[in-house]
Amino acid sequence: MSRLPNHTLKLKVGAPVMLIRNIDKSNGLCNGTRLIVIKLEKHVIICQMLSDTIINQTVMIPGMTITPSDSRYPFTLCRRQFPLILSFAMTINKSQGQSLHSVGLFLPHPVFTHGQLYVAVSRVLRKSGLKILILDTDGKASNRTNNVVYKEVFHNIYV
Repeated sequence: MSRLPNHTLKLKVGAPVMLIRNIDKSNGLCNGTRLIVIKLEKHVIICQMLSDTIINQTVMIPGMTITPSDSRYPFTLCRRQFPLILSFAMTINKSQGQSLHSVGLFLPHPVFTHGQLYVAVSRVLRKSGLKILILDTDGKASNRTNNVVYKEVFHNIYV
């Protein structure tokens, strides 16, 4: 079902996870926040936030009742679980707004949306922290990709 994570979450201390629900926006606990598991308890998972603005902050992630918004079924499904997923990688869209020390970018085909390549490469703080793997149409490593730019955007600009 959409918006409902897998029913089994297998974690251990040190696992990188991502929050998939907004819990407390004022303290940085919102959808897409990256965390490291520090301790596993029965009703709470204790994590350390991975953020440049909030350093070494320990937070407790409680189990939550999650109900999907899909109303195609004649019943309501409710499940109590932790709003976390394992996060060894993330999409370009999920990374937007984050600053990272190291970024590995895998491009099996050209980035398909205007501005996405910029978002992807601008997440890293230093050039030395960026590694890119680009594949050509034959699946071999390449050093070129297309940056999709819609030139129509620039037609009605007045200087």
